[in-house]
Amino acid sequence: MNAKDTSPSLQINSDAIGLAAKALVEEFLRVIMIPDPDGARAFVSAELDIHFTGDRLMKDTRDCSAFNAGRYKWVKKRFERTDVVAGATGSEAIVYNIGTLHGEWPDGEPFQGNRYVDRYVVSHGKIIKMEVWNDSAERMLLRAGLCAPWFATS
Repeated sequence: MNAKDTSPSLQINSDAIGLAAKALVEEFLRVIMIPDPDGARAFVSAELDIHFTGDRLMKDTRDCSAFNAGRYKWVKKRFERTDVVAGATGSEAIVYNIGTLHGEWPDGEPFQGNRYVDRYVVSHGKIIKMEVWNDSAERMLLRAGLCAPWFATS
C-alpha cells in the first residue's frame, strides 16, 4: 500500500478495523472491571504486555485485578470517550480510552473523578499492549498528607 493512497476503499477498511478495535477495548474493560480477569483473557494476546501506573509490568489479566484489589476496595471506570488513531490496520490499531475512576479506597472512603488514560495496541483482533495512567497515586499522597492540594488560578 502506498503511504499516500487515500482511496475510499482503504479508508472504509481502516474505519471498520478501528471501530472493531474500539468495541474490543470497551468490551475488554467492561469484563475486567466486573472483575472477571479470566473472561478478559478472551480479548488479549498470549504475548500481552501491560504497563500500569508506576511502570509496573504485567503479563496477565489476573495481574491487573490483583493490583486493583490491593489498591482499592473496589474500582470501576466511567468512559468519557474511546478514540482510535487514524490509519488503523489489522496489524496495528491504537486505541485510547479516557475517563474517570470511581470506587472505594481500602478503608471504605468513596472516591470519584479520578482521571485515567489507557492506551491499547490491538493486533489481529487481540490486545497486545495496554498502558495505564491515572491520578490514584496523587490522590493517595494528598490523603496521607504528603502533599498539599493545588488550587487552580484564573
